[in-house]
Amino acid sequence: MAICLLPSYVHSKQIAIVIDDIGNHQRDLETLNLPGKISYSILPHTPFSQIFAQLASQTNKELLLHVPMQALDQSKALGPGALTNDMNKEQLQSTLYNALASLPQVKGVNNHMGSDLTQKSTPMKWTMEVLKQRGLYFLDSRTTGLSQAQNVANLYGVENVGRHVFLDNIPNEQQLQFRLDELKHKAQRYNFAIAIAHPYPETIEFLSRKLPELEQQGFELVPLSQLVERKYIQLAQAESKAVNAR
Repeated sequence: MAICLLPSYVHSKQIAIVIDDIGNHQRDLETLNLPGKISYSILPHTPFSQIFAQLASQTNKELLLHVPMQALDQSKALGPGALTNDMNKEQLQSTLYNALASLPQVKGVNNHMGSDLTQKSTPMKWTMEVLKQRGLYFLDSRTTGLSQAQNVANLYGVENVGRHVFLDNIPNEQQLQFRLDELKHKAQRYNFAIAIAHPYPETIEFLSRKLPELEQQGFELVPLSQLVERKYIQLAQAESKAVNAR
């Protein structure tokens, strides 16, 4: 009987960091200078979304579409390409298709805000139908503990993962270091961890200094899709073991 071995990378402590909210400012382009295999999530139809995607693709940076979704706080401006509660299926899917068409380089999607919409199964079903058709993964930013996004993604066969740590809710040195330490602790515990950060000058300066230290500390910085792949390899192996044990 053939023995299926996990790829060697599965045994290392891997970290993925996604820089969200890309596209509104020219300074966002400077985040491409960060060392290592950072992933970037681009807001659709923003002034610098296209040029960012082009430059990122030239250096093989992994890209996601950062889809604005309805927040619990109705006063928050969602920006162009937003998915909202008042949309029917055709409107929501058309909006998402248009956003994806504007950034064909993306491998996945995550939510911008969305503390309201991700709690609702129906719009999440409409969203996952599109992602399944396009072969894209979903990263749940987990802006609410009541999110149904990953449950619905599983139902529709959309590969998905969830965020572990927000690095820069408070973008000062002390808090950034605290959150980075939390991320490394989770990576040590689970052998992988996922962080979301933002293109704040304080965050970029901090990461420029700290990212080169990760490898020396026994961590591997990887594109987010590598952790998605890792999850489903492990799920398949677990299922195979269960079948063989019967």
